[in-house]
Amino acid sequence: MAKLYFYYASMNAGKSSTLLQAAFNYGERDMRVSLWTAALDDRPGFGAISSRIGLASDAHRYEAGTDIASRVLEDHAEAPIACVLVDEAQFLTRAQVWQCARLADEAGIPVLCYGLRTDFQGELFEGSAALLGIADSLVELKAVCHCGRKATMNLRVDERGRAVSQGAQTEIGGNDRYVALCRKHFSEALAG
Repeated sequence: MAKLYFYYASMNAGKSSTLLQAAFNYGERDMRVSLWTAALDDRPGFGAISSRIGLASDAHRYEAGTDIASRVLEDHAEAPIACVLVDEAQFLTRAQVWQCARLADEAGIPVLCYGLRTDFQGELFEGSAALLGIADSLVELKAVCHCGRKATMNLRVDERGRAVSQGAQTEIGGNDRYVALCRKHFSEALAG
């Protein structure tokens, strides 16, 4: 039976590289995958899934109105798709998470979603909340805080490296804008 998986972590835990490794493993066995990433990322490499360690692959891009299930099923009708891999899954809408569940439940296609659990204020993203609620399997990938503890939080920083506590939930950036921290150091940074 196919399942809906949610691999979640703070930033810099290797989510994208783990996804790309899974895609490689399927491809090595001549099995076709469908790769997806959020369309809102306009940094270099837009439209690609890329990792900090240099792995990258082209991907379909989804927006809030994209019907992922329909697109996957159209492709699946042309040639079988063995697995759907979704990067930046925190940006999925609740409806898109249910589309992914239907792909697993009705089409028998496993769907592996990779994303952040919470934003820079410790709040769940819509896609992450839905995945935490209905995924068949939840897998936490580990990142490490500078103190050596497990990093579970994403601290947003300004150009001087100071903690940012307010703003839009989504602001695209990498190591220049976010630092993965344990809850203790996240709270201390926000306190000042």
